[in-house]
Amino acid sequence: MTLRVTLVAAARSSSQLSERFDDDRPLDRAGWYEVGLVAHTLIPLGAAELRYCSPTPRSRATGDALGLAPMAQPALRDCDMGHWRGLTLGEVTAREPDAVNAWLADPRSAPHGGESLFGFIGRVGGWLNTRPADEGLIVAVAEPAVIRAALVYALNAPPTAYWNVDVRPLSTVTLAGLPGRWSLRLEAAVP
Repeated sequence: MTLRVTLVAAARSSSQLSERFDDDRPLDRAGWYEVGLVAHTLIPLGAAELRYCSPTPRSRATGDALGLAPMAQPALRDCDMGHWRGLTLGEVTAREPDAVNAWLADPRSAPHGGESLFGFIGRVGGWLNTRPADEGLIVAVAEPAVIRAALVYALNAPPTAYWNVDVRPLSTVTLAGLPGRWSLRLEAAVP
């Protein structure tokens, strides 16, 4: 049986410029508003046999607001950013510019003391590949970084492609296939 895993990006918890590494903040006012605007378009996702979310407050709240009642999955947590946790990219760049450059250039580096990009993509891909083969429809609400990692893994792209994937809050993407054999599925607009 072919699986369909629809990934939904969690709603906002801050403006893009104030996003922090490994952020545990809940949805902000704009995030709640945006969920309210799009919830009706995501109702069909409620038909999924399995519903998951990242273990962050904003992912859980997004899933609950969409009526999914998702189960938190530790493997869908954001990348472990070590001692950079809670800081913005600008703050880290000001303090450790060489470390940031190394981290952006080498997917196996982890100058922050946490998880490398390579390890993060592998962890998310491992979760994807262990979904039950007998379940046809799966939905997961996750942090944008997790969705980027899943796409890089599913498409067998080089880890550096991670930096070229833009995932907006409340956007969706579907991966179809079987463990180790995934393809990106773009859904047709319904008139």
